[in-house]
Amino acid sequence: MPGISTILRDFVSLFYPPYCLGCSGFLVKGEEILCTSCLAELPKTHYHRRTENPVVNRLAGRLPIRHGWAFLKFQKGGIVQHLLHQLKYNHCPEIGERLGRAYGQELKGQSLAEEFDLIVPVPLHRSRLRQRGYNQSAHFAKGLSDALQIPWNESISIRTRATASQTRKSRADRWENVRQVFAVDAAMPVVGKRILLVDDVITTGATLEACGQHLLDCGCASVSVACIAEAK
Repeated sequence: MPGISTILRDFVSLFYPPYCLGCSGFLVKGEEILCTSCLAELPKTHYHRRTENPVVNRLAGRLPIRHGWAFLKFQKGGIVQHLLHQLKYNHCPEIGERLGRAYGQELKGQSLAEEFDLIVPVPLHRSRLRQRGYNQSAHFAKGLSDALQIPWNESISIRTRATASQTRKSRADRWENVRQVFAVDAAMPVVGKRILLVDDVITTGATLEACGQHLLDCGCASVSVACIAEAK
């Protein structure tokens, strides 16, 4: 017999049916956050199947990473841009978790769960965190953690000062903007850990480079990176 919570949820859905945050269509039973059609149409990179890929190449010579991946390809006006806008600006952190679980299942299918000890999201400064209410990268980390059964922690890496938006900056300016803003909480054990560092979008890679290098300087065994999307 179904539980009381299941019965109540089904009853409420009769009057307030859940809708897909990708296409705004109604979700059917078994679908969560995104409908089956939207999930199937996501422009996936499949970078986790390739030793060399654009994310690895983008960070080559700058950050010694074990693995480098992006789940999706960012296209202006496409579904990925829409989902990221919802995630970051429309208070929909559940999108990050849903995409994290989806990507985590793909990584698990390639037996990559054994590659990491800890998942760490790129941090927001406390002022930005107060403004937004959550760290979008942390919700992606949580979804990955749920699928991969690897612990995650958003308290390890911190931003010591607020920075301007990276959106309109050149590659050199992006690096200068973030190169000395990260720190690691001394109370958090990172020594010897194989860390999967996650962010929402990789463009030039400056933020991941600065944050990842600081984790390496603090003694972690290796750093890998995974992002929701890759933007050109």
